[in-house]
Order: sequence, then C-alpha cells, then structure tokens
Amino acid sequence: MQFRVPRLAVVVEDDTLQRDTLAGVLAHENIDVIHCSSAAAAELVVARLGTELRLLVTDLWLSNAPAGAELARFAKERHPHLCVIVVSGDEDVRLPGSVHFLRKPYQPADLVRATTSLIAVQQPRVT
Repeated sequence: MQFRVPRLAVVVEDDTLQRDTLAGVLAHENIDVIHCSSAAAAELVVARLGTELRLLVTDLWLSNAPAGAELARFAKERHPHLCVIVVSGDEDVRLPGSVHFLRKPYQPADLVRATTSLIAVQQPRVT
C-alpha cells in the first residue's frame, strides 16, 4: 500500500485576482494553498511551516520591488527540499539554480506541469 505525503503550498502574489487564480489552479490539483500578499508574510509561513511545505509559488515583483527573488533564496536556504517557482514577465531573471522560473504570460497547464514535475522529483514515498 502506498501513501502520498499531503501537499501544501504557499502562493505569494500582491494582486488578489492573480493570487486567487494561482491558488485555484493548485487547489484543482489537490494541493492545499496558503495565500500571502507579501514576501514578509510568506517568510513567516516558510519559517514556521517550512518542513510541511512542498511548494512555494511567488511573483518576482511584489509591491514594486523584486522581493520574490529574495523570498525564493530565503526559502531554499532554510528548506532545500522546497520546490520553488518564481513567475514574472521579465526576461532576464537571476535566481538560484534550484528555483524554477515561469515566464508570464503562461497558461494554467504550464503551472500544473511545472508543479507536478518539481513535486514528483522531490516527493518522498512511504510504503
């Protein structure tokens, strides 16, 4: 008998509509989502629940600053197991090598593919 570890994600986006859309796509994939509107709020979640988190999806630009890149670095330094996706319309984005970049505009299916492939690589199995 195989058991799957529950999946918990943090979505960080300062635009409510975009945040809700991202969260809805992930929820449709049976991923529980914590919504954050700022990098500061997400850092608290990562610091508190990091070992339980499977995924962090963040916009690069939060409140007119590239706080998403710093959040990605913070999350990966504290929890290397965490799958991190940074989204942006920017072309030249410098991120840690283990952070996945998804360029806007993208389709929901693009987010699903990135999420499932990253989680599949990191997914521990209990048998």
